[in-house]
Amino acid sequence: MAGISGWGCYIPRYRITTREIARVWGDDPLRIRDLYLIEEKTVESYDEDAVTMAVEASRRALARASIDPKEIDAILVGTESKPYAVKPIASILIDAVGARYNVQAVDSEFACKAASDMMILALMSVMNGKYRNVLVVATDASQGEPGEHLDYSASAGAAAFIISRENVCAEIEDFYSYCSDTPDFWRRECCPYPAHGEGFTGEPAYFRHIISAAKGLMEKMGLRPDDFDYVVLHQPNARFPVRAASILGFPIEKVKPGLVVDRIGNTYNASALLGLVNVLDQARPGSRILLVTYGSGAGSNAMSIVVKDSIEERRSRAERLQDMLEMKIYVDYSLYSRFRKLIKMLQ
Repeated sequence: MAGISGWGCYIPRYRITTREIARVWGDDPLRIRDLYLIEEKTVESYDEDAVTMAVEASRRALARASIDPKEIDAILVGTESKPYAVKPIASILIDAVGARYNVQAVDSEFACKAASDMMILALMSVMNGKYRNVLVVATDASQGEPGEHLDYSASAGAAAFIISRENVCAEIEDFYSYCSDTPDFWRRECCPYPAHGEGFTGEPAYFRHIISAAKGLMEKMGLRPDDFDYVVLHQPNARFPVRAASILGFPIEKVKPGLVVDRIGNTYNASALLGLVNVLDQARPGSRILLVTYGSGAGSNAMSIVVKDSIEERRSRAERLQDMLEMKIYVDYSLYSRFRKLIKMLQ
């Protein structure tokens, strides 16, 4: 058995409503709400970025796993918004969390799927006995062009997991990957914001990969939607995961516990994994979770996760996502622009 022995997350306190963004750009706030089903999103402060959020989430995951940071054998990070063009986050985390220097430290990028790729690599590494404990972090302060679609959804947050063979509180039973070269959205070198494939974004990009990965895993394991208590899908908005779950045969009651995009926006690499965090914060022992991530470009990872008895006593060791959701300070678009560095100072 191998899987999650500790989990943690971090979301910024600052929030902006989609109504406020629509006011600035002259859009109809009701149309925007109906289009994305997002009420508000997180906004990183002027002194926050993908690194600082990764540190906070990692410390909470370590607290839940109750292990010495020196016991970490590898640090694997999935992100597409590093503050440095050439400098990893993983090596910064070594000192930030107090890990050893002789660890494997890797940053990975596959749009919003990279962190789940790192989870699978961590799982295989601990199962074959190469490592005992691996810290996996999903962190992004995602980009969106002002006034464009992503301005209403792109947000900030981080999720972290300790993958181990010992003291597992959520076993990762199996996984299945589905990838293809399908345009969705991308960002070329020297371009500050991503571009959209527009008509490709839903189908054949998101829905084809999410549904194919989920079906592939269930067929591989001989499971059906009835065998799962929760389903957590990548959340670019609140419409897509609900529709995909319905196509797969899951009722909305199994989707809602892991649906957090309506309150925090699309945190890219942390999107589905923050949904998983919210489920782990409340799921009963014996519950089975279907997790499916998605990355533009494009690909999905599906995992089956079973909650163990030991999860109950670990929840109180760190702050829950629900607590962070309630601790918020609203900002207007001017402060939002300042915090997200949309305002450029002339020298």
